[in-house]
Amino acid sequence: MSTVKRLGRELHRRTGALLLYVMMLPLLISTVGSLFAGHPRLFLLKLTAFGILGFAAFAVSRGIRQALDYEEREFTKAPAIPWKSVGAFAIAAAIFFLGALVGNASVAFSLFVALVGGIGVLLYYGPDPRRDKLPDLEGMDAEFLLRSLDEARDTLAEIRSHNRQIHDLTLHRAVERALDKAEAILSLIEKEPTRLRDARKFLVVYIDGVARVTAQYTEMPGGAVDAGTRQRLYTLLEEVQHRFDGEMQRLQRDKQFDLDVQIDALKEQLK
Repeated sequence: MSTVKRLGRELHRRTGALLLYVMMLPLLISTVGSLFAGHPRLFLLKLTAFGILGFAAFAVSRGIRQALDYEEREFTKAPAIPWKSVGAFAIAAAIFFLGALVGNASVAFSLFVALVGGIGVLLYYGPDPRRDKLPDLEGMDAEFLLRSLDEARDTLAEIRSHNRQIHDLTLHRAVERALDKAEAILSLIEKEPTRLRDARKFLVVYIDGVARVTAQYTEMPGGAVDAGTRQRLYTLLEEVQHRFDGEMQRLQRDKQFDLDVQIDALKEQLK
């Protein structure tokens, strides 16, 4: 995955529910105004509604992140908790609370507006994913495939977190290039799940090894890494990139071999 795509995805994740947070500002001002105006009951009611809206914005933000992850992956399970739906329900509860208890509107009107608000949130942000995307594999457990890929992604996210703390530009870029190559291999495994068996060493040894090295590097105090060790790190990361390139080429060769076998088998059947 390119750096530009990753940054765009992260921006979407962080700003997806920004509109909900912006909509909370008028209520915050009104809540503070009630406090200074000497209306403690109104202050507490508005503060409660503000808390519900805050939870709603958090839930929708989490739901957006879940939906993005779901859409980007070839195989995954639907989120256990439909956070966007939870957020929509919280929005509706906050609207009803404000209308019936703060604004003294009728229950029927408050309920109608709350229902419209909740449905509007779901229409604007979209529904939660509800269907598992599990491959139909012969001789392989789909749960094992998902678990292996998720563990690899978690390790890559850990490495990326370490890399944000690496201020040596040469080392930082080397780790970034290795991460991009590793993510390309994971994408290939997603498209061709049968490659999982062939890539076990990559998933278990190589990625975990890079994670341990970067973790130990970031734990060192600033300036404690001498020039010799730093050069060994540069060399190691170059070797890692070569290994990742070799792993990708090997998996692609195996894929080509499988295709040749299928072609030969079909030719025999046509004779």
